[in-house]
Amino acid sequence: MDQESPSPESESGAVTPAPRSDSSRPVTAGADSHGERDSAFASRVRTAVAWRWGTQVAAQIITWTSTFLVVRLLEPTDYGLFAMSQVVVTALSFLNGQSFATSIVQTDRVDERRVGQVFGMLLMANVLLAAIQLAFAPYAAAYFDEPIVADMLRVQAAIFLTIPFIALPSEWLARKLEFRRQGQVNMGAAIVGALTALVLAWLGWGVWALIYSGLSIFIARAVGMMIAAKLWIRPVFNPSGAWDLFTYGGTLTLCQLFWIIQSQSDVVIAGRLMETYDLGLYTQALFLTLIVTGRFVPPINEVALAAYSELHRAAKPLAPYFLKTARMVMMVCAPIYVGLALVSEDAILVLMGEKWTGLIPIVAGLALAMPAFALHLICSPVTNAMGRPRVYLFTSIAGAVIFPVMFASSVGGGAMGLVHAWWIAAPLLCAVTLTVTLPRIGVSPLALLDALLPIVFACAAMAAAVLSAQSLVAIDSPLFSLAFNAALGAFIYGATFWFFYRSIVRETWALLRNRDAAPVAAIA
Repeated sequence: MDQESPSPESESGAVTPAPRSDSSRPVTAGADSHGERDSAFASRVRTAVAWRWGTQVAAQIITWTSTFLVVRLLEPTDYGLFAMSQVVVTALSFLNGQSFATSIVQTDRVDERRVGQVFGMLLMANVLLAAIQLAFAPYAAAYFDEPIVADMLRVQAAIFLTIPFIALPSEWLARKLEFRRQGQVNMGAAIVGALTALVLAWLGWGVWALIYSGLSIFIARAVGMMIAAKLWIRPVFNPSGAWDLFTYGGTLTLCQLFWIIQSQSDVVIAGRLMETYDLGLYTQALFLTLIVTGRFVPPINEVALAAYSELHRAAKPLAPYFLKTARMVMMVCAPIYVGLALVSEDAILVLMGEKWTGLIPIVAGLALAMPAFALHLICSPVTNAMGRPRVYLFTSIAGAVIFPVMFASSVGGGAMGLVHAWWIAAPLLCAVTLTVTLPRIGVSPLALLDALLPIVFACAAMAAAVLSAQSLVAIDSPLFSLAFNAALGAFIYGATFWFFYRSIVRETWALLRNRDAAPVAAIA
């Protein structure tokens, strides 16, 4: 998310490029050294992606398994209540200081005092946020006309007390591209949350199963991250000498504010106008369709920010790496979402049961908007790594305007009205993001189109094949129908690349095998 008025990079917190190699060295030796550094960097990035994304996949499998079991024990109303409380928690979370911790990844000056200053700020901010949520809880309950929301928010206030012990060690490990221990902690926390949700739902705790499950995840992550990072450091409450960190982090914090306005405006607007049951259907459909963009793209972005930052410090152009990242991410996201739109009926019946059939058109509709949303999301790390967070700020503001306006104008149509709002808002925001991001990283629209066209053709072929099969072959069993159509779609998608874009297949295979792959192609 993204625009910034042109300004010197130093004003945005960019770092000074690293000095080049000594020119007195023989050219061959310098070339060898340069190649060895690139190879080592590519290996580090590839390992980081493997651990961060791989463990995220494993953690999400655990979470999904729990979710699809719990959803059979709870009612849509429980999820509607949970969504109401989450609006408040999320709205306050933009001030939790995570963005200030992120500044540790981008800056070139890190010492014990500066890290301690970030820690001190995190502690002060989150204690204050916990107190604010406790005080605001009754007013939120009155707004939604649901008294139980106040009690839910009082319990969830404890989440903020865990944030300093998650954010600081996470960003410290990210700076060093050490995502293995992060991934292990996240997997452990996912197991704790899944077991908590299952046990409490089975015991009939209703919406409280969701509340305590979320809280248990935060507590487990806080304990695990502190142990993994071994970052035993005293907080420093004097901000002197850390202005660059606070400027960079402050800009990202503003971005988070506008992101929260964008992402929570649907529930805020619909919460007073839609029935709790219908709101629960919509939020569950959104949860399902945001699984890729909300769960798998952020880990990629974490590694991308660290990798882009290191490349920028070495004065290397980021354009070719961004194009490779965009293509690799969309190669995964686009077919998943097109496929979900095609098989939503079978998928909902198999995974969630007849009670949730109301989700089918909502999930199918939201899935169509998500590829554009995914492309929008992967743009911010590259400009943030260049020390230009105002690019991200501009598109955050754009999203905070576009999405609420569309939701407000469409909420009269119920859940499907919100879906139609997504159809307009997501592509429009993506267009704004690309317009202000591509020129700053030296990528032309035609170059991006050339990178993404094979994916468009492959998805079109997949959709044509699945739609034809659905019209010609009637399969009564939702499970068999889902398996058949998913397998057919995957085969056609892969075959399109193999027969028409084999060079991309070979490049991807070389990347996975660490052969002649550009260093940061691995961040995808």
